[in-house]
Amino acid sequence: MSTVKRRGISDTVLAQFKTVGSDLFLRGLVTSHGGNMSMCQNNRIIITRTGCMLGHITKSDLVEAGVDTNGDTPKNASSEIAVHRAIYQHTPTLAVVHAHPAHAIALSLIDNEIAPLDVEGSYYMPGVPVIGRGEVVYGGKMADEIAKALIDRRIAMVYAHGSFAAGRDLYEAHHFTSTLEESCRIITIVRQLKK
Repeated sequence: MSTVKRRGISDTVLAQFKTVGSDLFLRGLVTSHGGNMSMCQNNRIIITRTGCMLGHITKSDLVEAGVDTNGDTPKNASSEIAVHRAIYQHTPTLAVVHAHPAHAIALSLIDNEIAPLDVEGSYYMPGVPVIGRGEVVYGGKMADEIAKALIDRRIAMVYAHGSFAAGRDLYEAHHFTSTLEESCRIITIVRQLKK
């Protein structure tokens, strides 16, 4: 039996999840049931449930858990909750967005680090590490490695899987996610033009 102490999810928090989730889906940064998001408040995590449609979030799609495990993991929490917890334990971030941006994933299959060529991408993320090269990483695997990569960076890529962005809120984490994907699109176009 879960020992989760529900403190309630405010309308402001729900609105942030809805806005960012909808935008992630509409921009093609997640599939219909892919990706996940969380916020940390007072040593508690509010995280999307497993299988949640980020483009259509309701209050029932959000679950609460402790930053530390202590038997406090709801069964319906995202399968990536271990990564979210590790990020909150290793960094001062307050929100995490995990997305599956197609161009960034494609570059993770080729590059060990993604180095944006455009001005905005270079400013916000001069080098995005690719973690877990050649491995199948999902469902909380390599949580500490992903978290440690975000100690001094805003976003990291997991090989062939997706990005984890850390921010002060979901809006900022979304900003880094969309900026990475735009930078990866530009890298892809430049490489095609050079052929």
